Amino acid sequence: MAQYARRGIHGQTVEAIARRILTGDIAAGATLNIAALQEEFDVSLTALREALKVLSAKGIVDARQKRGTFVRPRADWNLLDGDVIRWQFAEGADHHLLEKLHEVRAIIEPAAARLAARRSTEEDVAALDRALTEMAEADGDPAAAVAADLSFHRALLAATHNELLERMEVVMETGLAERDRLVHGGAAHDDPVPSHRAVVDALRARDESAAETAMRELLDKAVRDVEKARGQRGSR
Repeated sequence: MAQYARRGIHGQTVEAIARRILTGDIAAGATLNIAALQEEFDVSLTALREALKVLSAKGIVDARQKRGTFVRPRADWNLLDGDVIRWQFAEGADHHLLEKLHEVRAIIEPAAARLAARRSTEEDVAALDRALTEMAEADGDPAAAVAADLSFHRALLAATHNELLERMEVVMETGLAERDRLVHGGAAHDDPVPSHRAVVDALRARDESAAETAMRELLDKAVRDVEKARGQRGSR
């Protein structure tokens, strides 16, 4: 599902309610007080209902006659939705969520790298090379570093030529961006280019095992970078 565009009062209302639910301020099973929310956010009933439709589409709320609009159990939420992931990071890096993200990446990306080594085209490798160049040229600019890293991982998934794997971009993009902001937004950090270049070199050589190994080593480094960034922030 495409990420929800944050626009005006409508978008702010969607996010405010979503964040309260995801943080547990409004518990699963709770019935929403529509009148109170309408007054609090100073929106029309129609606007509030439109906002709740967005959350309903993501499995977060539902409505029943006599019961009203209520929060569905967490097991029903679309936790793979890019917005749902982003909302969980809204108050800052969620370390537990980052750990879950790493587990997902550790399952998907090494296998994707192996597949990409078999299937990638010259155009795919060129896209990865461009991402490496952007990474090298970021030169301490956190926003540029994040954008370059996202470009690299999108290009890697695209190089598998498996449209379902390509869609995993939606799952990983927001969490990966938050992880990158934590790492690149802190003090000095290790150069990310060599670990990423090792993956590209293996793809270019059509060495599936080397590509998988290089990606595993890249992910291990990603974990170390997060721990290092946490330590730097904790020591301030």
